[in-house]
Amino acid sequence: MSAADAGQKAGAPTAGAPAGRVSSLAQRRWAAFKANRRGYWSLRIFLVIFGASLFAEFLANDKPLVVRHEGRFYLPIFAAYAETEFGGVFETEADYREGYVQDLVRGSGGWMIWPPIPYAHDTIDYELPGPAPYPPSARHWLGTDDVGKDVLAGLIYGIRLSFLFGLVLTALSSIIGVLAGAVQGYLGGKVDLFGQRLIEIWAGLPILFVLIILSSIVESNVFWLLGILVAFSWMALVGVVRAEVLRARNFQYVTAARALGAGDRRIVRKHVLPNAMVATATFLPFILTGSITLLTSLDFLGFGLPADAPSLGRLLAQGRANLHAPWLGVMSFFTLATLLTLVIFIGEALRDAFDPRRTGMQS
Repeated sequence: MSAADAGQKAGAPTAGAPAGRVSSLAQRRWAAFKANRRGYWSLRIFLVIFGASLFAEFLANDKPLVVRHEGRFYLPIFAAYAETEFGGVFETEADYREGYVQDLVRGSGGWMIWPPIPYAHDTIDYELPGPAPYPPSARHWLGTDDVGKDVLAGLIYGIRLSFLFGLVLTALSSIIGVLAGAVQGYLGGKVDLFGQRLIEIWAGLPILFVLIILSSIVESNVFWLLGILVAFSWMALVGVVRAEVLRARNFQYVTAARALGAGDRRIVRKHVLPNAMVATATFLPFILTGSITLLTSLDFLGFGLPADAPSLGRLLAQGRANLHAPWLGVMSFFTLATLLTLVIFIGEALRDAFDPRRTGMQS
């Protein structure tokens, strides 16, 4: 069996594989992904929701998108303008929700174009018709929380922050996990033995207690929390990559590459890791789901993101504290459950796409 044939049988193209063969493999995998209609439509729905949340400032904001005043155009979401720019008396940034500022703009024949939701995630509505939390109405489509903040705006900003945080956490922990698993699997011996014992000890540490202790010592922020979670999340892929590398390092095309004088780094990068990436890619959506769930749980317990950050977990906590306002818990739970379900379905379709039996790669 030649090196190229062995590489194709293992489920990964070799370094010298023709571009047409790689393209054909990608097409078969995409066809297998689309064949899973549930996963395919979940991907489309998820991309629409997540893509919309990336433009949260254009959908929910307490600043207008465009202001026209005395023949000039202003873009408040991109720049801060003092009230004196519109004929006011204060040199601080204008509060466009105040009637005084709106009268200044309209008095000069100007106008404002507002986002569909005229509230940001941290905007407090001091003119609620009733006490907060206020139920859903034409003013607040999903109601407000217990301090008068719009729930829908909080969900939009919370989705963006939670999934961006989850994606970064998944990427960093996966890179560390893949490297650690590849080193253990390829070198084997004492490196593998001591590496496994170290992982067992590190995985046994109670992450929640560690976070509680550290939160009482340092001030919580996004980067601090990300670093702590990466330190405890990188082990998710080590076992998978290690097993795949242990299996692939004895393939004939790897032996042939070693006999031709290829170095260990080149062998791992060009011949061994592509096999491990097939199994790794199918785990990524599930790791993303776990990362978002972990962040939500920490926010729910009060040990997650800073208090001024939009958070789905904090909305869940408000729903628990305000049982007389069921829209808080229901909407946050429904949003989180829907998005995580979509990611799970995407992961199942991705698993089918990399299954050799569905892409015609089995021997």
